[in-house]
Amino acid sequence: MSKMLCLGAGLLLLAACAGGGTGPALGSGPVASVTVTPNPATVVAGGTLQLTATTRDAAGNLLTGRVVTWATTTAGVASVSTTGLVTGVASGYATVSATSEGQSGSAAITVGFVFTALSSGLDYTCALISGGAAYCWGLNASGQLGDGSTTNRAAPVPVVGGLVFAAISAHGDHACGRTLAGVVYCWGDNSFGQLGDGTTNNRSAPVLVVGGVRFAAISTSGTHTCGRTMAGTAYCWGDNSFGQLGDGTTTTQSSPTPVAGNLGFAGLSAGGNHTCGHTTAGAAYCWGLNASGQLGDSSTANSSVPVAVAGGIVFATISPGGNHTCGRTAVGVTYCWGLNASGQLGDSSTGNSSVPVVVLGGHAFAAVGAGGSHTCGRTTDSTTYCWGDNSFGQVGDGTNANRVTPVVVSGGVRFWGASEGSTHTCAHTTSGTAYCWGANPAGELGNGSLTGSSVPTKVSGQP
Repeated sequence: MSKMLCLGAGLLLLAACAGGGTGPALGSGPVASVTVTPNPATVVAGGTLQLTATTRDAAGNLLTGRVVTWATTTAGVASVSTTGLVTGVASGYATVSATSEGQSGSAAITVGFVFTALSSGLDYTCALISGGAAYCWGLNASGQLGDGSTTNRAAPVPVVGGLVFAAISAHGDHACGRTLAGVVYCWGDNSFGQLGDGTTNNRSAPVLVVGGVRFAAISTSGTHTCGRTMAGTAYCWGDNSFGQLGDGTTTTQSSPTPVAGNLGFAGLSAGGNHTCGHTTAGAAYCWGLNASGQLGDSSTANSSVPVAVAGGIVFATISPGGNHTCGRTAVGVTYCWGLNASGQLGDSSTGNSSVPVVVLGGHAFAAVGAGGSHTCGRTTDSTTYCWGDNSFGQVGDGTNANRVTPVVVSGGVRFWGASEGSTHTCAHTTSGTAYCWGANPAGELGNGSLTGSSVPTKVSGQP
């Protein structure tokens, strides 16, 4: 039997030989029908799905070896190969068709997001989907969505440049992403050099952080950014008005500068105008603004170099917020310190504390994050609790009442990762479904509206 050579026709019309099934009822003559399976079908952005075209004659008998051309109505949403392999490009809908001898069949394709990481900024959110592409939504006045514009978006839009990130961090009005190789790119507001590109020009598309340092972790804040190398060396850049860069000065820097002391950090995170980290032994240090006791050193004096958090507590993670900080031990006990006007320390009071106080409720948290004036934690069974300022529903309990101790987020959804913004919160499940709640004037909840919500609402563009 001779082999058939299948040739493409046009940009979107791609040729392939139709595969046949098995069985005795093989037909002959011209193709009378083409069926595409599965139909309908869903594929995640960045993922693939194999379609099959089956050709039959007028009697319904299977035909084999027939030439099939594949086409997609919307290549920007879903592309298709010569063999019927569909690749999800961006969230949306497309129709993929297979044609043979003038007869066609099609499948309705939905492309959706599966989120692997979320990071909430001031009035916007950024996320990674499976495959490492970055998407952002919400306020975009400084280009913090990274889509090449300054237009607000109420639903996820891709960060331009085609970069593949291993981690993303959004805070204030800028965001940064880190590749698997440790190269960092940033975008958005750059008034203080927080993008690290050696300038103070805002950027609506990712720019490379200069200096050639390879980072193992990256963390953005209101107006500064910090990163940690694999060896534990900490660097910061951007605004340094309160010593938040930790280099012993109050001089602003537009490129990475080493934090003083060479303490060897295992974790590092930037807050509003302060920064904190913990060593491999679990000792916590903070530096920068301390007006509310957010450095945790039992004083309210600013420091331009790392100072030890009081109490000798061994921390597994540290998370600075707007003007407060929280830390979690290896067994899940959580302590907070700093500003407490809205109950964000979780100790049932509204009094500030310059030393760590234990969060009440007896919860063993597997992860804790501090936001603008609220805090959230996830237990080992993926139940999420929040506390503190709830003026916009950012605690997620269906009310707008501030909470001075942890309350469970409404809806019964089990979240894996959560990120606290200034007045909103976002989280994703283990299966990659993202939800947000709280304020939404710029579309930071990503649900296609500008209406706030005091309970979790699903981000647009998901299966």
